[in-house]
Amino acid sequence: MGMRADKYLWAVRIYKTRTLAADAIRGGKVKCEGENIKAARELKLGETITVQLQDYRKTIRITAFPASRVGAKLVTEYMEDLTPQEEKQSIDRLRDVQFVYRPRGTGRPSKKQRRDIEEWMGGDDTELN
Repeated sequence: MGMRADKYLWAVRIYKTRTLAADAIRGGKVKCEGENIKAARELKLGETITVQLQDYRKTIRITAFPASRVGAKLVTEYMEDLTPQEEKQSIDRLRDVQFVYRPRGTGRPSKKQRRDIEEWMGGDDTELN
């Protein structure tokens, strides 16, 4: 017995909604065993799925099928994370680069301060607008 690809990706919390999962599948961001799939494709136990998320590629192996959406702590019972360590490290580097320390109580940066921060980080003003 299998489960629809969009329903599985939603149930194991890869995507917030089934619609987002189906859109990602339709857009070619989800591959099963290296091939594009359709949202209605029945997944089987042991198959490997590669999901292109915003900044990185996540690889998982199906270990079981949940009856419905599961809590974050239970996700590991239904999939095995095979994402390469280099990919996980690149995620951490991106997270570190995007964070700017500001002393507690200083509030949000002013427009000039924000522009100075962006210039210092090597970006330009148009990225966030």
